[in-house]
Amino acid sequence: MKTNSNSYTIIYSIILVVVVAFLLAFVFQALKPAQDINVQLDKQKQILFALNQDRDMSNETALKLWNEIVVADDILDKDGNVVTPGKQGGLDAGFKLNSKDAKAGELALFRCKVDGKDKYVIPVYGNGLWGPISGFIALNEDKATIFGVYFNHEGETAGLGAEIKDNADWQAKFKGKSLFGEKKDNVVLSVLKKVEDSKTQVDGVTGATLTCNGVTDMFQSDNGGLQAYIKFLQQN
Repeated sequence: MKTNSNSYTIIYSIILVVVVAFLLAFVFQALKPAQDINVQLDKQKQILFALNQDRDMSNETALKLWNEIVVADDILDKDGNVVTPGKQGGLDAGFKLNSKDAKAGELALFRCKVDGKDKYVIPVYGNGLWGPISGFIALNEDKATIFGVYFNHEGETAGLGAEIKDNADWQAKFKGKSLFGEKKDNVVLSVLKKVEDSKTQVDGVTGATLTCNGVTDMFQSDNGGLQAYIKFLQQN
């Protein structure tokens, strides 16, 4: 075959594309197990951060704490009933759920024990200015006050909306806040520019109003937010 012919060029290009595609697929499959482990470990750390554990912990420490602190990763229905019980250090029940599952009514609940006291960690999902945001809310055993929080985002602006993840001092402002007003029927905790009720409101991040509104929705919405757990929160 003549190397300067159109047929040669087309065949050469097809073979090259096939070889490159095969190599990329092989590399992807080879690296996927390690990627999955890293994604899993990152999620475990986020939950531990919400429980006020050291944010500089090593991977080994995170795995040790996970098995010690997380009593069960249950799955609840919207009535607050356990439909799939988790287990100590669990990774196979509630841990596997995501935002799509939450919006479909499958609710993950991490029952934890910190310094001998019961804590509950609830994953929440919402929207920021530029994309999805998420978080883990750790509640005290009264199911009404916050023990700690950790928020994450996919594309918020550094120094503005990204502060919901990067600014640990801002996240610390949620500690001790109450989810409820006088009645325990709706989650009212919110993030605002001007705080008028220090019990149920948190100062917003300057220049990140829309992202902070998204954080408020992650508390008050029953579609991916904490409000979806209201039946569980009302249980004694």
